[in-house]
Amino acid sequence: MRFLLKVIINALALWLTTFIVSGVTVHPYSDTDTATALTYLLIAVIFGVVNAIVGTAIRVVAFPVYILTLGLISLVVNALLLLIVSWISDAMGFGLHVADFWSGVLGALVLGIIAWLIGLILRPLSRR
Repeated sequence: MRFLLKVIINALALWLTTFIVSGVTVHPYSDTDTATALTYLLIAVIFGVVNAIVGTAIRVVAFPVYILTLGLISLVVNALLLLIVSWISDAMGFGLHVADFWSGVLGALVLGIIAWLIGLILRPLSRR
């Protein structure tokens, strides 16, 4: 249940991020509303898997850099993870498209803040 809630939170945050950051767009596999919603959910699942596997490995290896930069390197790491998700979804023929690295940095920052805010609102639902 928690995984599903996190996927929905990330999909909503990604949807709102595409309105705020001009360099982050999503191209659904079809022009219907259902296809668009499923595309956002699929991208959220891909982002969760990439974050769990690649992101964890990067965070473990780069732990000294996190300490030296007081955690600011996490913006770069999250931007790179967003670019990896963009690359994977582009290879599938639909999904997330990040224009460049700085759009990825801004997109990762906005995505993180929005996901955190939505998580605060929906936190009582995850405790049930």
